[in-house]
Amino acid sequence: MLSTMFPYIRIHTLCRLFHQYHKTFAPLNFSYYEAISRCEQEVPKYFNFASDVLDKWSQIKKEQKGPSNPALWWINGKGDEIKWSFEELGFLSQKVANMLSGPCSLESGDRVLVILPRIPEWWLLSIACMRTGVIIIPGSTQLTAQDIYYRLLASKAKCIITTDVLAPVVDSVASKSQFLKTKVIVSESRRDKWLNFRDLLKAASAIHNCVKTKSQDPMAIYFTSGTTGSPKMVEHSYGSFGLVYHLFVCSRVFPKTTLCRYPVTTLCTAPTAYRMLVQHDLTRYAFKALKHCLTAGEPLNPDVMAQWKSQTGLNIYEGYGQTEIGMACANTKETKIKPGSLGKAAPHYDIQVDENGSVLPPGKEGDIAIKVDAKWPFTFFTRYVDDPVKTASTIRGNFYVTGDRGSMDEDGYIWFMGRSDDVIISSGYRIGPFEIESALIEHPAVAESAVVSSPDPIRGEVVKAFVVLSPSFKSQDPKKLTRELQDYVRKVTAPYKYPRKIEFVQQLPKTISGKIRRNELKNKEWRKT
Repeated sequence: MLSTMFPYIRIHTLCRLFHQYHKTFAPLNFSYYEAISRCEQEVPKYFNFASDVLDKWSQIKKEQKGPSNPALWWINGKGDEIKWSFEELGFLSQKVANMLSGPCSLESGDRVLVILPRIPEWWLLSIACMRTGVIIIPGSTQLTAQDIYYRLLASKAKCIITTDVLAPVVDSVASKSQFLKTKVIVSESRRDKWLNFRDLLKAASAIHNCVKTKSQDPMAIYFTSGTTGSPKMVEHSYGSFGLVYHLFVCSRVFPKTTLCRYPVTTLCTAPTAYRMLVQHDLTRYAFKALKHCLTAGEPLNPDVMAQWKSQTGLNIYEGYGQTEIGMACANTKETKIKPGSLGKAAPHYDIQVDENGSVLPPGKEGDIAIKVDAKWPFTFFTRYVDDPVKTASTIRGNFYVTGDRGSMDEDGYIWFMGRSDDVIISSGYRIGPFEIESALIEHPAVAESAVVSSPDPIRGEVVKAFVVLSPSFKSQDPKKLTRELQDYVRKVTAPYKYPRKIEFVQQLPKTISGKIRRNELKNKEWRKT
């Protein structure tokens, strides 16, 4: 990943300068924030994670005058690593903040689309956006030109920040994005009409006054796939993410030797990673520091949990949440793990199983829902941007309906049954079938298609497409045509969305809606296993 970032020696040199800039802060009251997360304390009117937590914690660490654990410890698969203290993280993020408000001409409330791998600059930009009040819109590096164009247009982002890998893709659509004013590249090389992140950082001042933000001010926008239509924009505030979730990111797949070489005490990753890891004999590896393992994003198979326990001696604590509401329930150290369950409701949520406005008794399947008062929990997303109808549709009576089906046992544990819509969750990615069907129908070989989830031992579920061929393509080689359709979908959507399975059929079920048709096909697909 070093090709997409400035050299460590440059960062290290900059870090030596931070000692010139010291401020005085009031002591950080952790019990206050913990009480807020338990809903025992009112949410403050004003809050900003960068100034109220990071900067104050930096001051505490500085006054201790001794060695401390790094705030950020980054490594890649090549053995390169970067360690930043809390002071260094604060120092560098202030320089990036000045970069955003200076050369990038961004003001509080403006939006910036950040499409980067999880390199250190990603965290610097996340904090810098908080400092300036700029709304960050994270994007996957697997986005296509069409994906990027849609996000630029829908969000009205004034700036985009990405690597030299995606810069040509951005340039192919930039002229059609009337709101886009500034392009920044994170790279050693320069590119015409792009600002260079390294150059801007080097020239930026390290003194920045953090903006004063209200807890309900918008902080971030996430694009999430839905059942129909294009991805929706989920808006979160400084209170919803800043107070509870901070900068938590789930790890992706990594070499198992990382857990042996580094003092990793807590591992949080998607079920897909655990499924891949248990394929190896983990008893040959010593995870000396590992104490706690968590997972979320998709259901974890109880068998994988059992294999991990037998090979490492550690439990996997599964949680459940959504982009819109964060972590809603989880298995914790204080409760007994029931393999296959999602655990119990988080302290700040009252989770029930609802069916058409009526709370169901234990064991009955219904909609997983969260009871809400007139005012939404502060941990909730603010809204679907520019879509008040969609926002209102999530409320049914006194409940926020998650869109997931499940049941609750007599002990209060939640058991996941499946999505009530058609969203496919593969390796932690949410994939809307409508988008894939739309891509397939653009190909001349496809007369009709239906996309559903199909069980997979590694990814949990994968995208499967049932395709009715156009008459002129029915005599072609099925294997060759499958590869052609898969490659085509990769080009017009994000690569992770392509159908890993394609079945050619004479006709699709005749129903009044695509949703009913997908459900019928999905039920048949899952009954096979």
